[in-house]
Amino acid sequence: MTDLSADIALDPRRHIRKAVYQNGPFSAAGLSERLFALVFSGLVYPQIWEDPEIDMEAMALGAGHRVVTIASGGCNVLSYLTREPARIDAVDLNRAHVALNRLKLEAARRLPAQEDYFRFFGAARVGHNAQAYDRFIAPHLDREARRYWEARDLFGRRRIAVFDRDFYRTGLLGLCISMAHGVARLHGVDPREMMEAKDLRAQRIFFSEQLAPLFRRRLIRWAASNKASLFGLGIPPAQYDALAGDETMADVLVERVRKLACDFPLKSNYFAWQAFGRRYPQPGEAALPPYLEAGHFDAVRAGSARVTVHQANFTELLSRKPAGSVDRYVLLDAQDWMSDAQLNALWTEITRTAAPGARVIFRTAALPTLLPGRVSDGTLAQWSYEADASAEFTARDRSAIYGGFHLYVKRG
Repeated sequence: MTDLSADIALDPRRHIRKAVYQNGPFSAAGLSERLFALVFSGLVYPQIWEDPEIDMEAMALGAGHRVVTIASGGCNVLSYLTREPARIDAVDLNRAHVALNRLKLEAARRLPAQEDYFRFFGAARVGHNAQAYDRFIAPHLDREARRYWEARDLFGRRRIAVFDRDFYRTGLLGLCISMAHGVARLHGVDPREMMEAKDLRAQRIFFSEQLAPLFRRRLIRWAASNKASLFGLGIPPAQYDALAGDETMADVLVERVRKLACDFPLKSNYFAWQAFGRRYPQPGEAALPPYLEAGHFDAVRAGSARVTVHQANFTELLSRKPAGSVDRYVLLDAQDWMSDAQLNALWTEITRTAAPGARVIFRTAALPTLLPGRVSDGTLAQWSYEADASAEFTARDRSAIYGGFHLYVKRG
C-alpha cells in the first residue's frame, strides 16, 4: 500500500496558501491570489498536461534512478514506471491530486487486467467503474484517499462515481475546456470537428479558418484579459503575468492552440484528442499516455510499489533526504509560482540532494529559463543549462501549452 504521508492530515489549503500568497490580502493582487488558492484546493487536473515522452527522454530516465516529481494528475508518474526507475517520490500540495495518484497506483495493483485499467482511466465513462472500485480497489486503498473518493457531492453521489460518467470533464481543467467548447459553439464553431481532419494539412486549415478567428472576438479577448478566467487552466496570478509578457493573453493563447492543432498529427497527440475531441483515443486508434498502453501495463503494475505519494511541499520533502540521494527532479511549472526566496530555498535543496550527473527538468509559461538573476550564482554554477536540448524539447512537446522546456544537468 502506498505510504501515507503525515502531511495529509493537515489543513489541505495551508500548503497551497503558503505557495501562492505573495501580496497583502487587501490588494488587488492579493485578492486574486486568495481566489486562486480557494479554487485550487479542489481537483484541478484530471490529467496532466506535460508530455511524458519528452520528460523521459530529457531525463534519460532508466533503471535504478531515484526520482522526485510533482504528482499533478498522476499520468506522468505512472508513465515514468515504464522506464523502471528504482524509486519515485511524488509530491503535491493538493489533496485531490494526492488521492487521484493513490487511486491510480492501487488500481494498477488490484484491477484484474489491463483492459479493466483502461476502462477506468482511459475511457473513464464506463458504468461499472465504481463497482470495480468497490470490489478490487477500495479494500486496499489508504484511509485518507478512500475518504476522499467515497465522500458525497451536492447530489449525494460518491466522488468515485465520476468514473462512471466522464472523469476528464471534471476538475478545473476539464470544466475550463468544456466552457471553451461552449463559447466556441456560441460563435458557430465546434472544436470537435478537428477530429475529422485526416492529415496535418486539414488540421491547419481547420485551425486557420475556424479556431484562430475566435481569438479576435471581443468577448474572448476580454475574458482572456482577466486573470481569474485562466484559473481553470491552473494558472495562478504570478504565472499569468509571466505567460502574457508583452503580448495580450488572447494572442498568447491563439499561438498555443495553433501549436497544439497544427504541429503534430492527431494520430500521435493524445493532448489534442482531449482538447478538441474531449476524450482519449481507443486502443489502436491513436497514441495514448504511456501508462495506458497495453504493452506497458506489466511494468506499471510491477513498479507501482516503488512510488510514494506525499502531500507536501517539494522543498520540504527534499530537506528530509540525505545528500546525493536523488538522480532526477521534475518540477513541472511550479517555479512560475515562486518568489526569489522560494526559488533559492528549492535549488539549495536540489543541489544538496543531487547525485553526480543528476538532471532537473521543468517548464515555464514564458520561453526563457527563469533561474538566472533569481537563483544565486553560486548555486547555478554547479549546474549546466542545456540550451540547445531545451529548445528542441520545447518544440517537440506535444501538449503545446508551455512557452519553454528546460533541462539542467549537475556538473562534476
